[in-house]
Amino acid sequence: MRALILRLIPTGVICLLVLAASAQAQSDGAKVFKANCVLCHGADGSGNTTAGKALQAKDLRSEEVQKQSDATLVDAITNGKGKMPAFGDRISPDDVKSLIVYIRGLKK
Repeated sequence: MRALILRLIPTGVICLLVLAASAQAQSDGAKVFKANCVLCHGADGSGNTTAGKALQAKDLRSEEVQKQSDATLVDAITNGKGKMPAFGDRISPDDVKSLIVYIRGLKK
């Protein structure tokens, strides 16, 4: 029994680390979203804000956005697309990845 417990402890520690890292990524994504995206896309990602309506911001919850690959979203965020400005000079690549995880969580 003791041997079993000693074998399970490392597995439990690894699981906790993975869960903590996942929660941190989600938290970071939310912070990045609030700091850079809410003005146009709104807190819910709908684009239903004054600026979002004026710029015709995409509804980040929509199938049109959600079906795009991560690479396509990285490119749009980093380099801009249409009326959306580039954020590559303001958002680090790691934060862009966290942001995409957050955006994926907005799905309708």
